[in-house]
Amino acid sequence: MKKLKEIHINETNILLDGSLVKGGILPSKISELTRIVTVQGDSVIEGPLYAAQLEIQNGEAHFQGAVFTQRELHVNSDAKGIIDFQKCVASSSSVVSRARKCDISFHSDINAKSVALVNAFIAGSIYADEITLENCVVIGGIFATQSVDLNNCIIGTFNAPSIHVEGTIQMLLPTAFSVEKIHFVPGTKMYNLSLADLGALYRGLPQSGDSGRIEMNLDVDAIRTTLTDEHIQKTLYSYTVVGKVLAADLVDYDKFQNHFLLTAAALGPQLLRTYDFGTDADGKAKQLTFDEIRAFFFDLLSGKIEAQEMTGTFNISDFTR
Repeated sequence: MKKLKEIHINETNILLDGSLVKGGILPSKISELTRIVTVQGDSVIEGPLYAAQLEIQNGEAHFQGAVFTQRELHVNSDAKGIIDFQKCVASSSSVVSRARKCDISFHSDINAKSVALVNAFIAGSIYADEITLENCVVIGGIFATQSVDLNNCIIGTFNAPSIHVEGTIQMLLPTAFSVEKIHFVPGTKMYNLSLADLGALYRGLPQSGDSGRIEMNLDVDAIRTTLTDEHIQKTLYSYTVVGKVLAADLVDYDKFQNHFLLTAAALGPQLLRTYDFGTDADGKAKQLTFDEIRAFFFDLLSGKIEAQEMTGTFNISDFTR
């Protein structure tokens, strides 16, 4: 990034290019509630940002405080470089980024009416009415009040009335939910990584023999459940691998270190120090940094790193004992 010039905010509309904003961008009078902020590139906003609309034309752009837009947060489809949101992002309308040539990361949650992202890493969760994701990684969950559309993603879990999936979907947690049965394109694959040895994969070491990803059958693995109280009755479909892992209690989850890896990814900049994750295949210390965790999950998403298949076998004498 080039040398930044410090600016002071007092205009109604703001154009940032090679700018360093101290103290954030917040309205101080009524006329500034309709402020449009445009980031042309190479800018850092150190504090919180409130705008009627935020447009990011190019990276690098670093937002170190919380971001809220009244109308839209939009990243141009031809944007390049790094775009980084270190705190929560919210919008009364939409959060949209279809840029395929930039590295966009959200270190915390996203909350908006509509969210549409491509090639994005979200360390927290997404809350919206409608959610559309393509080639994205979401460490937390996807929670929609209307619909979810996923194409080739890694997600923690999901809960939505309607969900459509295609490509390869990989889940980090054992169970997900929908009101309607899941809709999928023929050829779609869904895997659950809750028993994969992510710790070994992150360090480049051989995976544990009793670990692996579990392929889910989208036609068979949907469990229909009806919840009833005194006033209402609700039907849900759950997609879970609990019934497939017969000897789940025999597996030592802790040795996989999945929870440590996912927690480090979710906490991100809130961690007070950088933790060592043991040694890698070359005997060097492997640290849990946000950039390395992000790169690891995108390698897992692209197939450059692949979890082995779960064999599903166990010794019946161990199970009896």
